[in-house]
Amino acid sequence: MSQLNVNKIKNRLGTSGPILSGLSTVSGNLEVTSDATITGNATLGGSVGAAGIVTASGLDVSGVVTCTTLSTSSNVSASSSITVGDSFLLNTAVGLGTTDTTGRNAGVGTAKGTLIYNATTKGVEVYDGTQWINGLSSLVSATGGSQDTTSRSGYIVHTFTSPGTFTVLNGDVDVEYLVVAGGGGGGKMNYPVGRGAGGGGAGGYRTGSLPVTPGDYPVTIGGGGGGGVPGPGQGGNGNDSVFGTITSVAGGGGGGHAPDIPFAGNPGASGGGGSNAQSGGFGLNPSTPAPVIASFPTYTPGTEQGNNGGAGTQPPFRGGGGGGAGAAGGPSAPPIGGAGGDGNQSSITGISTYYAGGGGGRGEDVNGPGGLGGGAPSPGTSATANTGGGGGGGHGPGGGGGSGIVIIAYPTS
Repeated sequence: MSQLNVNKIKNRLGTSGPILSGLSTVSGNLEVTSDATITGNATLGGSVGAAGIVTASGLDVSGVVTCTTLSTSSNVSASSSITVGDSFLLNTAVGLGTTDTTGRNAGVGTAKGTLIYNATTKGVEVYDGTQWINGLSSLVSATGGSQDTTSRSGYIVHTFTSPGTFTVLNGDVDVEYLVVAGGGGGGKMNYPVGRGAGGGGAGGYRTGSLPVTPGDYPVTIGGGGGGGVPGPGQGGNGNDSVFGTITSVAGGGGGGHAPDIPFAGNPGASGGGGSNAQSGGFGLNPSTPAPVIASFPTYTPGTEQGNNGGAGTQPPFRGGGGGGAGAAGGPSAPPIGGAGGDGNQSSITGISTYYAGGGGGRGEDVNGPGGLGGGAPSPGTSATANTGGGGGGGHGPGGGGGSGIVIIAYPTS
């Protein structure tokens, strides 16, 4: 049978599974209620409606194909569209089936090369034979912290000022990061008059890039160390900040002065300033001695996180400045206390900002200035929150160190 006129067979092609061995041309609609096997070419001017299976070696349709199963050993050509469920083929677009992660994991498709649109991750995914991966793009889709899409052109910036989780929903790229730990507190001068206390060292400053894949990356924000109080007068060390595998070490507290007993600055990412004639604490960098490094198990030897605190002088009695991420703390220099070391500048948010400056040392007469990046000037003022700055040395209680911050950025295109 070389031609079929649907009008003559009343739009129905049997129920016993007809086999058509020649060229089949149908000017109207073709409805098949069982199976139809066409070994030649079928050219249809209307639409195919099939409750059974249509098997053809070549199929040319100018209308719409809607069927339970369509199998062809050659080509299917449609001038309008082919629709299967919520997937479709048009001459200008392809529509993928939509599911979510739960549906995908339940077995939407496990054939290698299967493509879906995942409504959970809001991305196209492909099955590589072992796992589902992002199929068409390496762009990141993520949540966590405070998100900013305007300050830095072409980037999304996540800022954490409190603990949380950076969750990557989609993507496999390197993200930029800035991780700053909590700064050390400034020391206290307990002697009634004429003695100095050291400024707190800045929290660790780390920046770079980190490869991420879908999953959770914990974020910890280190608090600042407390200022020195009556008694030994030592400023407290800060606390570490963490992003995934990246740890910034806390800043060291400033040296205090108990009655007739001066103290050196504590070591840390940046060391605290020393009290009267006492040395500043070591900071963590490639030149840091091994015994100091051994006391910081979270520190990777050879990395740069900060600098040494400044030494105090005697007489006259003055405290040294706390170390900063960008410079060492200054030694006291009559008639002023030591200046806090400056921090480092970062433009990860799109706005150039200093972080991790050391606190100023308390002088007998004049106080040392705090370093750029949140470092507090004396007497005893606290560092700026979420900068990792060191607290200022004080005659009264020392100033508290500034809390840390974690910032993550990645491109939008």
